[in-house]
Amino acid sequence: MTKWLLCLIAAGMLGGAVNAAPGDYLSPFAISYDAATKSLYVAEKTARQVARVLPGSGTVNKLYPLPSEPNGLALSKDGKTLFVTVEEPQGRIYVLNTDSGETVKQINAGHTPMSPKLSPDEKTLYVCNRFDNNVSIIDIASGKTVKKLAATREPVALTLTLDGKFLYVANHLPEGAANVDFMTSVIQIIDTQKKEVIKNIALPNGAIDLREMTISPDGKYVYVPSIFARFLVPTTQIERGWINTHALNIIDAKQQRLIHTVLLDDVDLGAANPWGVGCSPDHKYIVVVHSAPHELSIIDREKLFEKLSTVPENDGTHKFEELAENPMNDLSFLFGVRRRIHLKGIGPRNLVVLNDRAYITEYFSDSLGVVALSPDIKDNVRSVPLGPRKEMDSVRKGEMYFNDASLCYQQWQSCSTCHPDARMDAVNWDLLNDGIGNPKSTKSLLLAHMTPPAMVRGVRPDAETGVRAGIRYIQFAVPEEDKSVAIDDYLKSLKPIPSPHLVDGKLSAAAERGKKIFEEAGCSMCHEGAYYTDMEKYDVGTGADNEAGTEFDTPALIEVWRTAPYLYDGRAAAMTDIFRTFNPKDEHGNTSELTDEQLNDLIEYVMSL
Repeated sequence: MTKWLLCLIAAGMLGGAVNAAPGDYLSPFAISYDAATKSLYVAEKTARQVARVLPGSGTVNKLYPLPSEPNGLALSKDGKTLFVTVEEPQGRIYVLNTDSGETVKQINAGHTPMSPKLSPDEKTLYVCNRFDNNVSIIDIASGKTVKKLAATREPVALTLTLDGKFLYVANHLPEGAANVDFMTSVIQIIDTQKKEVIKNIALPNGAIDLREMTISPDGKYVYVPSIFARFLVPTTQIERGWINTHALNIIDAKQQRLIHTVLLDDVDLGAANPWGVGCSPDHKYIVVVHSAPHELSIIDREKLFEKLSTVPENDGTHKFEELAENPMNDLSFLFGVRRRIHLKGIGPRNLVVLNDRAYITEYFSDSLGVVALSPDIKDNVRSVPLGPRKEMDSVRKGEMYFNDASLCYQQWQSCSTCHPDARMDAVNWDLLNDGIGNPKSTKSLLLAHMTPPAMVRGVRPDAETGVRAGIRYIQFAVPEEDKSVAIDDYLKSLKPIPSPHLVDGKLSAAAERGKKIFEEAGCSMCHEGAYYTDMEKYDVGTGADNEAGTEFDTPALIEVWRTAPYLYDGRAAAMTDIFRTFNPKDEHGNTSELTDEQLNDLIEYVMSL
């Protein structure tokens, strides 16, 4: 019996209220509004379903079960067709009839499709393929991909101009080497008629971990929240956003350039990990979700732009942060312009704004946040359960704590700030684990508990010690043992994502050849076992300057395709650089005599792990 039928039986009738089966975490994530039926559609990731919700009461009156975790929704204007992206290596988009609940079509996409967007004429669907690093342009009638356009790194969000002529693409992480003074994620602009990328907009230095963006109701501006990694200074303190601040980037859609960036934090209170963003239909308010402190910023748009009129815009001739005056370093800029609302649910992600209310998906509390935008409305914050609450086990609690800035002094950051999705942020940090003046590339935490020691130089004996040291010396708080244990359990539960280099889940012919070279070149001497590491430290000649002669921990190679840049200081932008530029004496693999074809095969194998 299907889960959907069980839910119908539990409800008593088709028209009755419907809830997820007891025992499921829901994890509400993406959200969309149907003006035709005045309903909300909520993608519930871990429950593998979409729920139709009545905004007024929060009643769930229909469920749409799916075989995989949904992460994005696009709804036709008449409300009859729902496009749902799901997180799969061989990605698919499910096209649902909202009346019958049936899947009327499956459309193939790339690795981990997300953020589906319909063209104004509803003939074309645009989708990010996060781990293929491209954007699909799909003809809906045929279900075929017309073209794939290269993104920079991990495209995660799309927004269309009102006329449908330009598609904005938000890339989650920066690309390139990390041992540099300038690192930023990029917004790309696609000309939908020419079907080509026409412009890259670099955000200010340190703007990373992009999640969502939106275009204003009048089509004049694109709003993009981001983290601001202040990675050029050692992490000796945390007050006043010394390590991380958080911002709203404002792009002029007509001129197609970044014009302003404003900080969302306060002087003594961080607004960690901004995620969703939306506007009221009258453009009176800009609303930004702060996922880690479980908050909402409600910004008076008119007052904001009035205040911005007194500071210089970025004219496009220089980096934005070089301006003599700019609000990206002013922690009090939004004083009197915005209200911070603490939500009653936990782990807010995305939102829609309908008239005078914002509806927010609350991931960890399995609920829908409802916030009245007007300051005149009393009791203006609610959290509506979307189904039966399941008591959190230790893994779920650990995931919640990992993403929770309340563990940090003045909530400036969470563990996920530098380890988004428990991986890495592609930035170098000068942490205090091994002194000052020697920045190290952030490591993915996948398999960290199974492959001690921890940290690049192995300065912590194991990941358990690393978790507690991180809370103490990076979040500047006293670690609570029950929360630390839960974080350990969450990190131990992580599973690797299949590589986009695999073909139908298997090694390609080139990777099979590379596997033999991996053995012959001596790579397997240190990168051995199930995780491709012997968990020992070696000096393999990669230490530079004051780190020359330093022994580094042998990194695991599982999911290494996702963790560029490489080497301890991120100076190798790509895997090729490791062997062609930074291995002149063959100290970490006998690769100098390999032909280009052999080296490409070796890399293809490693990138398939």
